[in-house]
Amino acid sequence: MGWLEPNHFFIERREELREFLIQNTQEQGLWLVTNKKTSQGGYVGYDEVVEELLCFGWIDSKTGFYDEGRSKLWIAPRKPKSNWSAPNKARVEKLMAAGLMTEAGMRLVELAKAGGQWNALDGVEALLVPDDLAAEFLLFPPAAENFDAFPRSVKRGILEWILTAKKPETRAARIRKTAEMAQRNERANQWSK
Repeated sequence: MGWLEPNHFFIERREELREFLIQNTQEQGLWLVTNKKTSQGGYVGYDEVVEELLCFGWIDSKTGFYDEGRSKLWIAPRKPKSNWSAPNKARVEKLMAAGLMTEAGMRLVELAKAGGQWNALDGVEALLVPDDLAAEFLLFPPAAENFDAFPRSVKRGILEWILTAKKPETRAARIRKTAEMAQRNERANQWSK
């Protein structure tokens, strides 16, 4: 356990991450480096990492390559107004039942419940097409049928992308793009190479 280089902290056991989070409450974000499953040394799995992060009000983000035997994961304190996914809500319920949540983690859960972020993604998780998107699909046949045939993960990603638009004009543009692309059986909001 320890710093490998600036912004890169290495752990081999779940307990080391918990100790780090207890001692580093002011950290703004960093790369958490862990051994790959096939490497020598202790292995901490993704679910274990995420559970510890949630206990302290942190969240994971992008992954990366560190070296042949190790990978890295960007971790940072959760923003108070960020939405909560169904898997993370289920993890929090489990952690609460086990008495593992810290005061900092519980504070963010309570803020999310009070501010609507706790349930904001429920419609997305249920793949409910909002009325404004359904209306736009009607202008671009067969957009609705093509969209319905997309894989669940793609539909979920598109619906969250639409939901998280900050301005009405951004939402409208995302809806238009989704319908136009779905008409051509193309998926909006996808990473391009």
